[in-house]
Amino acid sequence: MNRTATTAVVAVGQLVLVGLAVAPQLSARLNGDTYALRVAPLDPIDPFRGAYVSLDYPDLHRGGPSSGEQGIGSLDDGTSGDLFITLRRDGAVWVGDDWTRERPEDGPYLACNDQSWQVRCGIESWFLPQDEATRTEDLLRDGAVAEVRIDGRGNAAVVDVRAP
Repeated sequence: MNRTATTAVVAVGQLVLVGLAVAPQLSARLNGDTYALRVAPLDPIDPFRGAYVSLDYPDLHRGGPSSGEQGIGSLDDGTSGDLFITLRRDGAVWVGDDWTRERPEDGPYLACNDQSWQVRCGIESWFLPQDEATRTEDLLRDGAVAEVRIDGRGNAAVVDVRAP
């Protein structure tokens, strides 16, 4: 195989890998419905990463908002992998209802994974322009709502953080 063909194959392979990596976020942003979830700062703005905030969703915790865990928490059932959090409306926001290893057949839910030490649903961080960092940090401290787009497969993406 000549050098040009090898370079083309490698470039196409890398594009495919990038596409696979961002497909869940893109699907949620393009095809998802918007849900409001209460949000709080888990970690302040990181000066090394720029305007990046780790978010906490108290209403998604398995034990509810008063469980005391940071982050969404974990499911200690002896297995790890795919995990689904079903959502139900609670006034103007949506809250976690049930945690299950089986994909729900209907209703809004988050497709998550707990292969690491904590459950990850793809909505744990929020990047924003540097000039909005201080305003957003104050907003999160005072209580805020994240607008999250969720597609039919439970893929989710944060699209905005605003006052309730």
